[in-house]
Amino acid sequence: MTIRTLRAELAGDPAVGAANVLTTRIERDLDPDRPALTFDTAVDGHPAGQSLTPRQLDRAVRARAAALHAAGVRRRDPVAVQASSAADNVLTFFALARLGAIPALINPLLDGERTSRYLTERLGDVPIVADREHLDALDGRPHTVLGPIGALADGDPRAAPDPYRHWGGDPVAITHSSGTTGLPKAVTHSHDSLYAAIRYRLGLPRPQGSHRMLSALPSPHAATLIAVNLALSFGSELMLLSRQTGPQVLDAIEAWRPGSVYGFATTWTDLARHDLAARDLDSVALWWNTGDCAHEAHIRRLVAVGSREQAARGGRVRTPGSVFVDGLGSTEMGHSHFFISHSTDSARYGRCVGRPHAFVDCAVLGPDGTELPAGEVGELGTRSPTLALGYWNDSETTYRTRVRGYFLTGDLMYRDEEGYYYHLDRLVDSVDLGGGLRLHTALSEEQVLAACPEVLDCTVVAARRGDKVVTDVLLQLAAGADPAADRAAEVLAALPAHVAATVRDVLVVADEDIPFGPTGKVRKVLLRERHLARAEG
Repeated sequence: MTIRTLRAELAGDPAVGAANVLTTRIERDLDPDRPALTFDTAVDGHPAGQSLTPRQLDRAVRARAAALHAAGVRRRDPVAVQASSAADNVLTFFALARLGAIPALINPLLDGERTSRYLTERLGDVPIVADREHLDALDGRPHTVLGPIGALADGDPRAAPDPYRHWGGDPVAITHSSGTTGLPKAVTHSHDSLYAAIRYRLGLPRPQGSHRMLSALPSPHAATLIAVNLALSFGSELMLLSRQTGPQVLDAIEAWRPGSVYGFATTWTDLARHDLAARDLDSVALWWNTGDCAHEAHIRRLVAVGSREQAARGGRVRTPGSVFVDGLGSTEMGHSHFFISHSTDSARYGRCVGRPHAFVDCAVLGPDGTELPAGEVGELGTRSPTLALGYWNDSETTYRTRVRGYFLTGDLMYRDEEGYYYHLDRLVDSVDLGGGLRLHTALSEEQVLAACPEVLDCTVVAARRGDKVVTDVLLQLAAGADPAADRAAEVLAALPAHVAATVRDVLVVADEDIPFGPTGKVRKVLLRERHLARAEG
């Protein structure tokens, strides 16, 4: 079977969605022995780094489904899943989906106390299956435990019930937000919503590098579920990393030779810490970013390495340099809603996230929900078949984030006359300075990074103290940069005058001084608390 035939079969069936791509390929004998998913840990006798076919994946999923069914899991039962390995997250998702249950995937970096609160306050004390490390972290807390996740592999594949037949609106996964402003929110995805962008992409030319993909995404995230189903729908090979640090991603690229790499903005920051020219990254034609948009300084480092095919006289040739596809998405949006491609000669930066995908209807909205014209800053509202159903057990927040059919993302943006959108900040992190001026922390970080080559990463923390706004600029330096050098003048010159006027300190900080959420986003709410305490002291 050709890849084109496989794609056409899946794209043409409206019953196919996020919960049944694997079972559909098996039931219809759609190339079930083609290499598909590779994990960085051993799976059911398959060593780490060895690709599993859909047939082998199906057997592993049926074993786990049988064990979960024997433990009493039935259709529509929400079940929490917390494990460190990508294999455990992906296979347990498919196993619960086979039963018609609803997997609630929890990031393994959430500690025991926050996981316990999330189970109780967000999910409503649903049962949990987890690895030993995370079960130990929950020890003594009153939660229903179905058992250690490793024991699921001992189920009898022959005892697995027939696959549940999903309807498009069925809830098929609960993933959570980044938790940068507090306890993560539980986001509910449907069979159709998690597959809508894949269905759209099945009708487009196959992107360069998509034959062999590396996922540096957190494995319990909605983005990973999309990447897995994309690979299964494209007939591609996908390797999933359980941990996504810079050295691990670089080592995996050199060893596995992917054509494209998927990650979050924090992934690219981590990679930029290293001498990329000294690594063998020639296989990479495409870097694909989702979640927060990436910084120009990091994108430029990445597109300078790798290689891609280009048309030339006499045929296609491999040329140095890669392409970086940037955008903006979130757990609730279900997929990046914008895209822009960068190469070594790109010039449209300044936190431009590009234009919306064809499946997106979006607008920049004022405080009263009215659409704003080009050039005016407002909150992004978006409509899309990829949007999540809402927040589990929280209809109040679900409806508060909806205006006239738009989902309010919490992002401050504007669009230009050409239809390109620019991301300035998260609404909760931006500060009103009065007189029509605002301090946008994310945009300020972009400006500092673009102007200061010795700065590897930057975090701008702004908070109001009475009638005054005070700002600290926290710098993380590239290797070899002098931490004692005074960079205040250079930083202030990079910022607009109304922002520079609020800056109190420009500080060089260590990596451990910046608190991150489980998905790698900076927890600015904690930094603001520290900032205010320091200001009051």
